[in-house]
Amino acid sequence: MAIGVLALLGFQLVDSAFIARLGTAPLAAQSFTFPLSFLIIGIQVGMGIAIAALISRALGGNEHARAKRLSSLVLLAGGVIIGVICIGLWLFHAPIFRQLGADTTALAYIRIYWGPQLLSAWLGALLYFMYSVFRAHGNTRLPGKMMVLSSVANLVLDPLLIFGVGSWEGWGLPGAAWATCIAFTLGLLITTQKLIRKQWVTRVGIWQEAQRSWRPYMGIAAPAMVSQLMPPLASMLTISVVAGLGDTQVAAWGLASRLETLSLMVILAMTMSLPPWLGRCYGAGDWGQIQQLMRLALKVALAWQLTLGVLLALCAPWLALVLAGTPNVQSELTLVIRFLLPSYAALGICMLVVSAGNALGWPLRAMLLSSARLFVFYLPCLWVGAQLFGWLGLAAGAALGNLLAGLFAWVVLRRILSRPERQAGYSA
Repeated sequence: MAIGVLALLGFQLVDSAFIARLGTAPLAAQSFTFPLSFLIIGIQVGMGIAIAALISRALGGNEHARAKRLSSLVLLAGGVIIGVICIGLWLFHAPIFRQLGADTTALAYIRIYWGPQLLSAWLGALLYFMYSVFRAHGNTRLPGKMMVLSSVANLVLDPLLIFGVGSWEGWGLPGAAWATCIAFTLGLLITTQKLIRKQWVTRVGIWQEAQRSWRPYMGIAAPAMVSQLMPPLASMLTISVVAGLGDTQVAAWGLASRLETLSLMVILAMTMSLPPWLGRCYGAGDWGQIQQLMRLALKVALAWQLTLGVLLALCAPWLALVLAGTPNVQSELTLVIRFLLPSYAALGICMLVVSAGNALGWPLRAMLLSSARLFVFYLPCLWVGAQLFGWLGLAAGAALGNLLAGLFAWVVLRRILSRPERQAGYSA
């Protein structure tokens, strides 16, 4: 899954790197779309978390027929829900982006880019739901392989569709979105075939299963979706703050956002692969195994993310030179990398605790923790820093917010797992 996440997030960073060669205005326009793109991703991830938890518990209880019905439900309902959201975001995109601070120039670029980008988001959501089914069955190899395949296809198509070939000048900014659409379509064709061959879906008894499972599903999905929607909302507020500093800062922040998700590849892989395992242990009441898994996960997250963050911070000028197209953007990106990347060690701890909470029957606590991370720690520190010290203060404030959130999540997890009923059978 780490390899797959690296590939998937890598091609998003590649998109931004190619678009940066078009100029600051197209890159800033793409950066304005990130919060809404993350909004769609948040909804699909929340749905995927819930369905993976229910499927893994059904499999743990030897209810294989029910697992098939649940798989079919999430693919059908998820496709419809994400499709409706994408249509709504297209119809009301102009007022939304104006509220985010986009000017006339940015809106002109967004208008030609947003349609194919929403199509790619819908295709990506369908693909993600299929990946969730495979992960719930303990198969992380196929999703990882398909992420790599999609990223390679996108990498090949990006320069061709953005800049053209021969006498054809290409499509510019929309070319990046169309490249993603084609890559996701390829992944869907292959994954659908594999899913049917595994016989993990069925058309029998779907309506009855919906009536039976909607309450436990919403009990997990609603808090999980709220948790996943918090980052896009925070991102919208953040981009509004950054927009007040100028287009150069918006472009630099957009690149830093792409770099953030790429640098968190191991954490993201763990948040996808750990919950099905935790869900099965939870179904069996094996709290000793759950504690061992969480302790190992947190140690790996802290060691890996801190080492990677320090190395990338030291290499920040060269990294910015590769990613950014203009000296001004390179300078601003270098600054934010040096502050933010090491702080992702603490952010990774918080992400893992939230993911574990959804798998272990604490979705409300996970939602509250996710809310606290963003609206108690991250955004206030970022806003105060920006008001006092501009771009430097914004970067330092965001890093401080991540650190405080990680410490808070660690304290919360220790208190939850230290309860006597969750110590049985555990030896350190």
